[in-house]
Amino acid sequence: MISSTPRSGSASLTERRKAATRMEIARAAAGLFVSRGLKATRAEDIAQAAGIAPRTFYRYFATKEEAVAPLYAAGAQRWAEAVREAPAGLTVPEALEHAVRHTLVPGQGVSAASWEWVRTLIRLAMASPALGKVWAEVCHTSEATLTEVLAERARVAAGASGPGTRDLDMRTLSASDPGARDLAVPTPGAPDPDTPDLSALEPGAPAQGPPDLNASDLDAPRLDAPRPEALEPGVLEAAGPAPAAASPYERFTAAVAGAAVRVAVEGWAVTDTSPTGPQGPAELALANLRALRDFSWSPGQAGQAGQARQAGQAGRTG
Repeated sequence: MISSTPRSGSASLTERRKAATRMEIARAAAGLFVSRGLKATRAEDIAQAAGIAPRTFYRYFATKEEAVAPLYAAGAQRWAEAVREAPAGLTVPEALEHAVRHTLVPGQGVSAASWEWVRTLIRLAMASPALGKVWAEVCHTSEATLTEVLAERARVAAGASGPGTRDLDMRTLSASDPGARDLAVPTPGAPDPDTPDLSALEPGAPAQGPPDLNASDLDAPRLDAPRPEALEPGVLEAAGPAPAAASPYERFTAAVAGAAVRVAVEGWAVTDTSPTGPQGPAELALANLRALRDFSWSPGQAGQAGQARQAGQAGRTG
């Protein structure tokens, strides 16, 4: 049952502690996957590295592959929130490019060394069906967030801001709001204390390419692993009016934007090129987005473009 009572301070603290534990487990899992390989790493090994009991591990994750989901999600969520926080006066293409420059450029919250760990984790996701499923689910969730963000920007641009519409300038949130810091994107160039530094997964270990991958690494998740505990009644609490449901076209535009960035990051990950420079993930993503500058980001634009094409065809056949 979902409680309608306001979120309490203690509940918020509990959620923060759980999120911190999940991230510690994720760091431990990623470090072991990179140093030992996926096949050679057990859930029990991850629990030991994270300083928790195996039972505690399974309270948070059903499989060892799921344990790195918070690390995958951190980058995807940062980009979506950067789109949300982009100045309201920017068009959708400009907001998307703004977000790429503030999250995918090495040094903007994620170091160049950390990008090497990102490369390895994405390569592992491409090699392992179980880990690939985790990556795909994270991308799907990020796409849903981006759908909400683009819908909000469209409502604000149309002057139809109403219930469920968030202020696009996250820095106007009150510092007393316990959730404000979780949503805000750091100022360009400033370190983000909540962003996991992947280069610190193995203290003293150099950032390097992925371990050799072979068929033995593609093991299936344990079928006998206990499932994470179900949410207790009252954990999910109503937080006010829900935003209007996104339209099919808004979902489509979010899928297009998300794919432009995801394909860029994945395309870079399969190479050995530096994360900086013209072949880095940021520049590849910007190139993909530039190719979409004539794309219709709203149903109105799509309708106008369709009418223009019909008029042009009529002129040629007249």
